[in-house]
Amino acid sequence: MLLEASNISKSFGENLLFENGSFKVEAGQHIGLIGANGCGKTTLFKIISGEEAADGGFVIKGSGVTVGVLKQHACKDSTLSCYEEALSVFGELIDLETQIEDINLELETKSDNDLILKAQTLREKFELLGGLTYKSRTKAVLLGLGFGEKELELSVAKLSGGQKSKVEICKLLLSSPDIMLLDEPTNHLDIQSIQWLDGFIKASKSAVIVISHDRYFLDKIADKIISIEHGKINSYDGNYTKYLKVKEERELSVQREYDNKMREVHRIEGIIEQQKRWNREKNIKTAESKQKQIDRILKDLQIPESELPNMTLSFEAEGMCGNEALTALGLSCAFENKTLYENVNIKMQRGDRVFIIGKNGCGKSTLLKQLKNNLKFFGTGVTVGYFDQHGDNLDLDKTIFSQLRDDFPQKTDTQLRSALALFLFKGEDVFRTIRTLSGGERARVALCSLMLKKDNFLILDEPTNHLDLASREILENALSEYDGTILAVSHDRYFINKLSKGILYFRNKELLYLKGDYDKYVEELEASATTVKEKKTIGAGGLNYKQQKEEQARVRKLKTSIAKCEEEIEVLEKKQTEIEAQLSIPENAADYEKITALSRELDEIKTLLNEKMENWENLSEQVVNLL
Repeated sequence: MLLEASNISKSFGENLLFENGSFKVEAGQHIGLIGANGCGKTTLFKIISGEEAADGGFVIKGSGVTVGVLKQHACKDSTLSCYEEALSVFGELIDLETQIEDINLELETKSDNDLILKAQTLREKFELLGGLTYKSRTKAVLLGLGFGEKELELSVAKLSGGQKSKVEICKLLLSSPDIMLLDEPTNHLDIQSIQWLDGFIKASKSAVIVISHDRYFLDKIADKIISIEHGKINSYDGNYTKYLKVKEERELSVQREYDNKMREVHRIEGIIEQQKRWNREKNIKTAESKQKQIDRILKDLQIPESELPNMTLSFEAEGMCGNEALTALGLSCAFENKTLYENVNIKMQRGDRVFIIGKNGCGKSTLLKQLKNNLKFFGTGVTVGYFDQHGDNLDLDKTIFSQLRDDFPQKTDTQLRSALALFLFKGEDVFRTIRTLSGGERARVALCSLMLKKDNFLILDEPTNHLDLASREILENALSEYDGTILAVSHDRYFINKLSKGILYFRNKELLYLKGDYDKYVEELEASATTVKEKKTIGAGGLNYKQQKEEQARVRKLKTSIAKCEEEIEVLEKKQTEIEAQLSIPENAADYEKITALSRELDEIKTLLNEKMENWENLSEQVVNLL
């Protein structure tokens, strides 16, 4: 066991976040931490890491257990390049490398047996700690998180907020603490990078606790779910889907107990009313006693989710449009001589639900704006509603109420207040300025406006980005019942699977269409990759005879190169063993010139051996791709 939390509680003033919460973290365990916005997830992270103390209970870490936390703004003022900043987690290795280089320079001008032995000791420690691979590992993680080769040399100061977050994710992943705490790590990642992170976390030997609203991600990586619900911390074995099933069963039990106790409360309330009507001293005492009985029942009564206030959302498509909802042909877009996409064609029928996916920066949001700004692309009778992930269609200086009042002047104040109440904006809340709202609250205002418009074609740009799990599910259910047409950009794979009838995906600046949901898209891509490899080995319908002969000749040539490379590796490894044996002879240790020469030769052989091994791997990969 790495960590145990026992009966921990935390409040801010009168606001109770959670109480008497207990859970354990085992080595290698991958845990999803979920709950509504503001329930205390980030605060729980701070308690685990030791940044804050719990009001009650305690957290015990095993001896020597290290905890790494994803820091959102740690590198914001760094003057290093993206690659250098990521490398900074290997401070010990960089220091060892510098010491070894300094000693080698010193040995070029003088003989010193102690220095020679020190250099050898440092080299062994350097290799043991992964010194031979730390640079390549750093580069691989940065590329996996979506950085391009050229971006690695960009100054951190010039990176976007999302890119800086990715650098911090890279640093935490590379540091490999015993427990990693990741707060919304997928927020700034595109689907390809999230897929890479899925695999990295699943293969990680570190225990990982992830705060996330990405349900597909939680299904992929989690073997345990910890939820903060109604001030309680509950643990569930399994991934998110299994959690939903267990939670549903538990919720039924909670609902039954709630209904039974509320029936008893209502029965006692009837007795109290009766006693008050009689209004004698004895009756008043009885009423007071019965009220205390009600208070005891309600004190520990858990309220089921169905009885709690939550966002209510429904979309209605007002007015019928023609069958051809959208026809856009030959679309292109370029910025500063960089082509985002070209010759893009999109056709949608009434009732279609299509999702656009692709890497960050490929032009997904730009394409949506290009479409919504050109109504000529839309069919007869189509009215377009647009959801902007950044809330650019909201005026930050307006109040929530004045925003809707200006957007819908034909509606009464009562109608607007009723609509806002469905999105949990009640009483004086409606007069809060939009600038003061959180991302999730702004999203709710935008969704309220979208609901009131009743358009029959919705264009949605990352609609789930700032919503918690409960709100995402409410939005999904509302869109599932919507009978209009939907074109959306999203990296929420669970959301896509729930709604999608078709996928548009970017490849080489083109937009390709696939019928089905996200899982179907992944399945087709994997099948396509397999088919490409198979076609290279077949005759009819695949490669012609001449091409097959050329491929076979290339494979033979590569195999000959591999055999030669293996022979060279064998010779170098034998030479390395011989030199290491000579270095271990006590008599040689006294001969500075001989030791220096042998050490230099050994370094050269190791460098050459690494190059030969890399060459062997590249050649082998080429052969595999051709077979």
